[in-house]
Amino acid sequence: MIKITFSAAIHAPKQRVWYVLWEKSFYEQWTSLFAEGSTVKTDGWKEGTKVLFVDPNNSGMLSIVAANKPYEFMSFRHIGMVNNGVEDTESETVKSWAGATENYTLKEESGFITLTVDMEVTEEHKDYFNTTWPKALEKIKELAEAKTMITVTATVNVTIDTVWDSWTNPAHIVNWNNASDDWHTPKASNDLRKDGRFTFTMAAKDGSFSFDFGGTYTSVEPKQKISYIMDDGRVATILFEQNGGGVSITETFQAEHIHSLEMQEAGWQAILNNFKKYTEGLI
Repeated sequence: MIKITFSAAIHAPKQRVWYVLWEKSFYEQWTSLFAEGSTVKTDGWKEGTKVLFVDPNNSGMLSIVAANKPYEFMSFRHIGMVNNGVEDTESETVKSWAGATENYTLKEESGFITLTVDMEVTEEHKDYFNTTWPKALEKIKELAEAKTMITVTATVNVTIDTVWDSWTNPAHIVNWNNASDDWHTPKASNDLRKDGRFTFTMAAKDGSFSFDFGGTYTSVEPKQKISYIMDDGRVATILFEQNGGGVSITETFQAEHIHSLEMQEAGWQAILNNFKKYTEGLI
């Protein structure tokens, strides 16, 4: 076995790079450079669990998550093959390379994330990976650095003190943080400071579905500006500006890749409109 190493400098938050690497829909995009239709079967990338890296025929690599340190390091130990869904850990071919590792390291350097991939391969596969990995890293970089931004606005006709309290106080957040009447936010927590975290549980009122929306604050300027990184690595900024007897709110966020831009803008605007309605009702 020989060790080969590849790296790329990516101008994006570490959370975003990590998300592109391991969120399934992103993973399938950059691994398509290795084999069209590649996918992964995993129990949440938990340390010690089994991972199947497979093609549309359910054939590929059988591995174990050797280490998972979020936003810093992921390591796999390859232990076998999968052939049409049948696992092979005992053949002589497998035994010749079983135990080979594949590692992903993220380091922050001068405003960039350096992503380094090192792996142990057989001599016969070296040229293939030397050709393919640089292309895959370019795709990862492209996906992580994509920054389509969406902006929504509203003017709330109350004082800045009322707006700030309503926006940041969990007791208020649970009353306005929904885009439609059939959704609500039953739980919210908010540690409003640089490096503090927020988490909002958003749920359908009929109990059919719920999810947590969370992130980490990168900047908090009271009654003026809030910036944060979402847990999927996207960024957002909210500006609060006094405008006559009211407050203009401008919310700019990085679009995700699943829903249309129009749908995302409409959803965030609906929540902002709901905030306006609720907050103006406080006086």
